[in-house]
Amino acid sequence: MERLNDRLNDETYMRLALRMAAETAGQTGVNPAVGCVVVKDGRIVGLGAHLKRGEPHAEVHALNMAGERSEGATVYVTLEPCAHHGKTPPCCDRLLEAKVARVVVASVDPNPLVSGKGIARLREAGIEVVSGLLEEEERRINAAYRKYITTRMPYVTLKIALTLDGRIATRTGDSRWVTGPEAREAVHVLRHRHQAIMVGVSTVLADDPELTARLPVPAMQPVRVVADSRLRVPETARIFDGKTPAVVLTTEQADPAKADRLRELGAEVLVCGPGPRVDLRLAMRRLGEREIASVLLEGGGQLAGAMLKAGLVDRVKLFYAPKLAGEDGIPAFAFAGPERMADALRLEQIEIEHVGGDWCVSGVPVREGGT
Repeated sequence: MERLNDRLNDETYMRLALRMAAETAGQTGVNPAVGCVVVKDGRIVGLGAHLKRGEPHAEVHALNMAGERSEGATVYVTLEPCAHHGKTPPCCDRLLEAKVARVVVASVDPNPLVSGKGIARLREAGIEVVSGLLEEEERRINAAYRKYITTRMPYVTLKIALTLDGRIATRTGDSRWVTGPEAREAVHVLRHRHQAIMVGVSTVLADDPELTARLPVPAMQPVRVVADSRLRVPETARIFDGKTPAVVLTTEQADPAKADRLRELGAEVLVCGPGPRVDLRLAMRRLGEREIASVLLEGGGQLAGAMLKAGLVDRVKLFYAPKLAGEDGIPAFAFAGPERMADALRLEQIEIEHVGGDWCVSGVPVREGGT
């Protein structure tokens, strides 16, 4: 088996930059996760990652570390350097000031303000630019950013813990716990890496969850979102603890007085359609307007089914426990299926991972004729 240090080429340094980008997932808000490596005379002289929206980009951190050694160096960056003024100055200017000789880019930035302009500017200044190295890896890391920056709607990951026979709870509604501790910790990491976590009101009524990321190290807390067409959510629910923002998605049929009381608790109440159910596509647009670029959808079954039917789920993560709950257990997906198996929703880009005593099956939901 080949070891990492048995080969040394552009791909080696780009993989290092991609690893740094991946580790910042969830920290950058609506901004992309970006990693950068500066190499001079065969040595790594600078490393950097974009850590927070509004703060210096990966290239700036890496060039600051490299200092004068940046001149004549090769820079490996996972996303095209920006050429416009946003919350920070253009990274292209910083690269030109540093007098780098070569820039290797994994992927062109899909942001219309940037797309292709950064690469063109560097080439016009005489800097050699190589683009497209390990592009698919970068696209996976920044899937949420790519969807948000082009549609202004959040990237939705549907997470479900279920038995091998597709049940999320027993016939009595008991669901504690379907999966083991390792899978549950993996879910808390997912919460940490998403800007919002979303459930239906039935989940709040049944479990009164906190909807927080609980890890052995400090975690970032997602905005807590509840779909509740008639505002049945109790005012005593733990999601209204005032520690993390809460958003309630409802309809025009909801009681205005109840909406006002929830607002007094600090919740944001968004009316999404006339009813009787929340207009989920409108709800996603409303969350996008609030600069929420990623949502972890945790159910229950009716909400999961409705989001899938509406084509609003971008990735599915199914945590399977080696258990059988029986035919009268509560199904994971509550939606009317197709008449023909050929028309069934299927998953592509499948990944399977062993998590403790459970398995995680991940994929992108698609239908015949497109996603």
